[in-house]
Amino acid sequence: MFLKTKCIIILLTCLLITNSFSNNNPHQNIDQILKELFNDIIAVRKHYSQFNLELEIQLNDLRNKLISSEDIEIKVNLLILKDQLQEQIKQNNFYLRSDINKIRYLKGLQIIKILYEKTLSLDHHFSSVITFNEINKISNPNHYPEFTKVKELMSHKGDKKMGFDLTTILGSNIYTSAAHSLISLFANTNTSKAEKESSLKEIECILDFTLRMHNDLNTIYFETAFLQRSNDNIILELERLFVDFTKPIKYKTSLKDCRNNDDWDQVKNDLHIYLKKMNNAIANPEMQSKAHKMQVNIGFPVDRLLQFITQYNAFIDQGAKFYEKFAIMLNSYENEQQCESKIPLEYKNLKENISQSIDKFNNAYKPIEINGSKMKEVLYGINEYE
Repeated sequence: MFLKTKCIIILLTCLLITNSFSNNNPHQNIDQILKELFNDIIAVRKHYSQFNLELEIQLNDLRNKLISSEDIEIKVNLLILKDQLQEQIKQNNFYLRSDINKIRYLKGLQIIKILYEKTLSLDHHFSSVITFNEINKISNPNHYPEFTKVKELMSHKGDKKMGFDLTTILGSNIYTSAAHSLISLFANTNTSKAEKESSLKEIECILDFTLRMHNDLNTIYFETAFLQRSNDNIILELERLFVDFTKPIKYKTSLKDCRNNDDWDQVKNDLHIYLKKMNNAIANPEMQSKAHKMQVNIGFPVDRLLQFITQYNAFIDQGAKFYEKFAIMLNSYENEQQCESKIPLEYKNLKENISQSIDKFNNAYKPIEINGSKMKEVLYGINEYE
């Protein structure tokens, strides 16, 4: 009976490891992983429940025989068998807790792997949304050829006695540069009214767009930089979590190197060795305190993972709100239709990028739904509806 149980446990362990690591789809939904976790726990509970039911039937039969038997030798043998069955049930319950911890641990590793891909993708996303040079290019009139042309024209035709030149610093400032150009345009006595109106018509949309949107565009840049910095912290926290997760199985490679070198097979091998030692300890009544400690060692990191998920969810919620605000800011330019031909392509691309980003935050990077009964299942392996 004990040998049969041990063989079943080893088989279940191998299946759990193989199934968990065979799915290497980086785009797999974490909700699917959690669903698999719940289903696996239910399957393991059902297995042990059926196994223990058979033992309980045998145990009940032995009790009846003990009551009816009057032979001392038979009673002694029955008592020995009874103790063995009770010990087997006790061990099965130990194995049940062990297998639930294995499932939680294995699914936790899968979640870490997927979250790492998501956070790295977010890092790339924030880097590609926009750079400071692009923001400066579309929010400063001095980078528009039409505006530069009018400035040069006013410089050549200007009245040197009435005019003045800006310093390099003030000349690069959009407000002083715009004010200086308008003053030079209207105060220029060497330019006809028609030329002034033509020049003003050429730059009015550029000035209107850059002066209205300059602060908003810079806000988008700096808040995106803030989100990227926050995401860097999330990545560091996830890498520290992986160290805690793999410390019990004596895997010492960092998450970054593990991913870059596709070293997940080694994680699987180290885990298999650890679980084999744990199962051997469970099978030995004298080593069950060691087995309990080994169970705790692979159970504690899962609790840390749940804390991290809360942190990740808060960050994704924050990012989604930021990008919804960015969309409102970009759509607030009231003269977009009138100035469509003068608005830079980068602005339109940015609007499209922000819209796609909102979709990504709501789908690809969305918070992990793990509350209530799901949280109990992951924390304790308890299904309140069973």
